Amino acid sequence: MAKEKVKRKAAKANEKAPARKMVAQNKKARHDYHILDTYECGLVLMGTEVKSLRLGRASLVDGFVHIDRGEAWLHNIHVPEYVQGTWTNHSATRKRKLLLHRAEIDKLESKSKETGHTIVPLALYFKDSRVKVEIALAKGKKEYDKRQTLREKQDTRETNRAISAVRRRQGIA
Repeated sequence: MAKEKVKRKAAKANEKAPARKMVAQNKKARHDYHILDTYECGLVLMGTEVKSLRLGRASLVDGFVHIDRGEAWLHNIHVPEYVQGTWTNHSATRKRKLLLHRAEIDKLESKSKETGHTIVPLALYFKDSRVKVEIALAKGKKEYDKRQTLREKQDTRETNRAISAVRRRQGIA
């Protein structure tokens, strides 16, 4: 009886967890910027854009967020035209409205006006059946910061390799 209850609770927990299907990531943003704060927001899209995203096609590389008259807009995100679309197809790089709370928009606007701060998209994904964008308030890295993070990644990679090599030798010997 107790095991069945545990299984049911685990099944309910799995049902409640939203399915997150990644469409695109902006790995370059994490390399070029110090990420200060992240936000999850909705996106206003046309039907053909959603169909194109369901095929897993999008690019966030040159994207940025601009706040204009109290509304957040996502610029330079490339969502290719839907192949089977007709005259109702969308423009590939049009600006798209972000859905955020007023307090979040005001906070982002005040922070982004500071020198060196910008708002960049990090990820585009489906959460259940809705398209979501993860945006970040970021500060640009200097060239030496980029080199230092690359060096740290390389050092951790080398230590992990050395540790796994030692473990393999001990397991074999």
